[in-house]
Amino acid sequence: MSNQMQPIFILPEGTQRTQGRNAQRTNIMAAKLVAETVRTTLGPKGMDKMIVDSLGDVTVTNDGVTILEEMQIEHPSAKMIVEVAKTQENEVGDGTTTAVVVAGELLKNAERLLEQNIHSTVIAKGYRMAADRSQEILRSIGEKVTEKDDKLLKQVAMTAMTGKGAESSKELLATLVIKAVKRIVEKEEKGLYIDINNVKVEAKVGSGVEDSEMIEGVVLDKEKVHAAMPRVVKGAKVAIIDSAMEVKGTEADTKISVSDPQQFQAFIDQEEKMLRDMVDKVTSTGATVVFCQKGIDDMAQHFLAKRGVFAVRRVKKSDVENLSRATGANIITNLHDLTSKDLGFAGTVEEVKVGDENMVFVRECKNPKAVTLLLRGGTSHVVDEIKRAVTDAIGDVASALKSGSIVAGAGAPEMEVARQLKKFADTLSGREQLAVLAFAEAIEVIPRTLAENAGLDPIDVLTELRAAHDQKNKWAGINVFTGKVMDAWKAGVLEPLKIKTQAIKSASEVAVMILRIDDVIAGSSHGGGGPDMMPPGGMGGMPGMM
Repeated sequence: MSNQMQPIFILPEGTQRTQGRNAQRTNIMAAKLVAETVRTTLGPKGMDKMIVDSLGDVTVTNDGVTILEEMQIEHPSAKMIVEVAKTQENEVGDGTTTAVVVAGELLKNAERLLEQNIHSTVIAKGYRMAADRSQEILRSIGEKVTEKDDKLLKQVAMTAMTGKGAESSKELLATLVIKAVKRIVEKEEKGLYIDINNVKVEAKVGSGVEDSEMIEGVVLDKEKVHAAMPRVVKGAKVAIIDSAMEVKGTEADTKISVSDPQQFQAFIDQEEKMLRDMVDKVTSTGATVVFCQKGIDDMAQHFLAKRGVFAVRRVKKSDVENLSRATGANIITNLHDLTSKDLGFAGTVEEVKVGDENMVFVRECKNPKAVTLLLRGGTSHVVDEIKRAVTDAIGDVASALKSGSIVAGAGAPEMEVARQLKKFADTLSGREQLAVLAFAEAIEVIPRTLAENAGLDPIDVLTELRAAHDQKNKWAGINVFTGKVMDAWKAGVLEPLKIKTQAIKSASEVAVMILRIDDVIAGSSHGGGGPDMMPPGGMGGMPGMM
């Protein structure tokens, strides 16, 4: 008789489980792979990725978050790294690649410490201390910027577009971005309020990038509802209506019995009269342009056209809000409440053929709080990439103005943070010191990657940069075109401080989270696992059997 214990299974059949060092190793490996994917896109000499989805649609970009979203990543730890990119995109609008690369490097360095039998909670504690210290260092080196510093803001916008598809026209686009952002700034007691959704970025294929323009108002991807309406309205009085200009049907299914043609005619006449009254109501206020969020009945379109009113229907909610901010018109839900005080003003409203589509331009608004950037380019891929670059630039300029602080780029702030963190590590005793040093080395991945992507020797570059920073040159960065160390501030490579603080914050948080996972339990969606998932000892014999 052998007292063989029957194995006890607490998880359903087909569940996969990895524990301890194996779990950590796999998670770190997945995160590192994600970081490696986007790493080659960093900097002015970064390369692009071409992603083809299951439908055959092609995206060509070097925008970190776009690449990671299009790749449809499945691994749970890798997804956590993608979240870092999304947070960075939502908070700042740029610096996604930086955040992901730093997160990957933090985990890579942590792996080295794990192999030296340093416990993951010790590493996590050291990383947290280093992350807090990094924030202090970054805040101390940041320089002030206000909305009057046009030159600095323009350099921030141009830095955001360097290395992207829009680089050839970055001067022109940066000027447009600055004009647009300054238009929508609102001063509040606490500081500046900037909602970048008030800058609408509309991209259209056709002509060249140099034909891009900023419109003091809104551009709609729509056309007027009736051919007989005027194509251009000068000195437009704008009504914005959030209800249908149609005769409402009854709620329940209603049948109307008509016994003679006159009754039927009266019914039609009544419907026509209701529509005519609606149009009369609108025109009596003096409105010459109508934007309707819902539908406009064919008969109402005809009446509006006869009165020379320009009308657009089914305008998106976001566009309706932008129109209201640009023209100063109130959004009216009940047509009967419309008065002349609710109307807004636009210098010109016109339908223009852009490429092969008609668009409605609402221009020359008085002090608009919403504006549109109309971007042009040779092909759809070019236009899409320019749109992403301009969106990044808008985010950067807005972020610089909100926080009122900027730093130089080109790897300078990262080198400065790493240098001061190493000093900070010397003041610590215990194993956390090793984690802080690992953190400092991980931050240096940014200048190292910039050098690698430019085909330079990263060891030489880092040695020169360290020497420059030791001599108190806090803005010493790498010039990827010459391979030499330069003063990044003087060279005009500027970025909002928020990019750096947010990237390090998100990267360190996700690294700590992944490090603390020591058990991965993956449920099976289809029941039984494969042969390699058999419980140890086959099916487990009955106890007491020989």
